[in-house]
Amino acid sequence: MSQPYQPAPGQQGPSGQPAGDPSSDFTPAAPRDPYDPKLTLEGGRYVAGALATALVAALIGLVGVVVIEGIFDQDMVPPPDLFSTGSHAAAFAIDGAIFAVLAAAVLALLVVSTPRPKRFFGWLMVLATALITVLPFAWTSHLDRAVLSAIVNLVIGLATWSLLAGVATRTIRPAPRPTPAPPSTGPAGQNPPSYPPRGA
Repeated sequence: MSQPYQPAPGQQGPSGQPAGDPSSDFTPAAPRDPYDPKLTLEGGRYVAGALATALVAALIGLVGVVVIEGIFDQDMVPPPDLFSTGSHAAAFAIDGAIFAVLAAAVLALLVVSTPRPKRFFGWLMVLATALITVLPFAWTSHLDRAVLSAIVNLVIGLATWSLLAGVATRTIRPAPRPTPAPPSTGPAGQNPPSYPPRGA
């Protein structure tokens, strides 16, 4: 039985590549732009949007307590009273504002440090909102109180997420592209002579 024809070393194969060249089976990748665009934030507008989001989150907590405890006379599971105010309404409002400020800080860090920052932020907000929603069930054995507090926490989390996502959409900008160095004006690519001449 005859052996298949093997081109001699140095001869051209069917694809025009040298025979026996392993790179003949691969297509070289297209050159890529070495510049990696990064993102930045419009600082002033982003801070204003973050503070407005914190205000909305605080008002949601305050209104929730007023409606549930003040109007419907139902007990709730209070969140941690970080400043010892002794008021459920103040505790919900302060904790809601702090939650929004922390979320805004995390989003700003993601924008300047990670690719696809809004996608990462979305997953983080899903987990954070789920956490604050289920926490009341771990603090009491009264199911009705836990449900009412969980509803308020859920609304705070969703409002914070949606508002900050909108703020990010309006304030995220590409970082300025680095300015290339000016070409040399000296002869044969050399630097221009210094003035005054050396030794003067």
